[in-house]
Amino acid sequence: MTPALQSVLSPAGPDAALLSRFGWLLFGSGAVIFLLVAALVLASVTRKREKSWSRRLVVGGGLLLPVPLLVALMGWSGWQASLLAWPFSGTRIQVTLTAHMWWWEVRYRDTVSGREAVLANELRLPVGERVYLALASADVLHAFWVPALAGKVDMVPGRVHGLTLRAGTVGRYRGQCAEYCGTQHAAMALDVVAVTPQQFEAWLTHQAAPAASSPRAATMQAGEGEIAHRGREVFLAARCNACHTVRGIAEGGKSGPDLTHLASRRHLAAGALPMNRAGLLGWIVNSQSAKPGARMPPSSLSPDDLQALASWLETLE
Repeated sequence: MTPALQSVLSPAGPDAALLSRFGWLLFGSGAVIFLLVAALVLASVTRKREKSWSRRLVVGGGLLLPVPLLVALMGWSGWQASLLAWPFSGTRIQVTLTAHMWWWEVRYRDTVSGREAVLANELRLPVGERVYLALASADVLHAFWVPALAGKVDMVPGRVHGLTLRAGTVGRYRGQCAEYCGTQHAAMALDVVAVTPQQFEAWLTHQAAPAASSPRAATMQAGEGEIAHRGREVFLAARCNACHTVRGIAEGGKSGPDLTHLASRRHLAAGALPMNRAGLLGWIVNSQSAKPGARMPPSSLSPDDLQALASWLETLE
């Protein structure tokens, strides 16, 4: 499996490419200025201290050279900043991305077809199409940052900050909360997947559907997978739906991630665990061992009930 890319030096979108060019220019200019200053310092130490030479050094090296260079850099940086994509909420695909301690709630809306979908810790983008992100926080200060696609944007409680994002190439990119938000700040990852427009349309249609429409769930309801069927009853009896929603089966819970198509995701708990049977069981039994401070309480279910619950969750594709 190809690892997710998280690097400002490997841009995969127009805004990231612009920021990369800007960064390299600043690094190069800083290196030139540093070498020039070092040369002037060395010359001032080794040469005789003549008053006329010292005056030329101060005027030339301290004024005539830095001033036009800094003015040029300021003008160029202002021009480059004007080329960044400004937030535009008139795009077809709009995503409300809400940061929680310590996971991401992702709500999609297609303004043309009216399709809506809710998932967690994964952001999918159609390559070549601009997507509007409405960035908000449910608790403390967070910051959205996907280095390969765009710059950082603060997420402030009570406010919504906009960002228009466009992926240039198909791939998987890693996002990260870039504002310290508590004990699990470093483990608050966002999986960003750029796919072709056709793949995105099929994915969004599936994500907008209720859980009961998934192939494995339909098979289970037809009489197969008795253990998984019992897992659904365990989910309801244990009141897991007090925090989590499974659309079409258990509505209501908003304080935890939406689990409607849980098994289609790559990770659990914002990148803390892989999406497989072992990861599901480990997270349900004792989330604190994988992510200390997480608000998911430990489970007191019996081993048989745990296996049944994990089996059912694996059908939520």
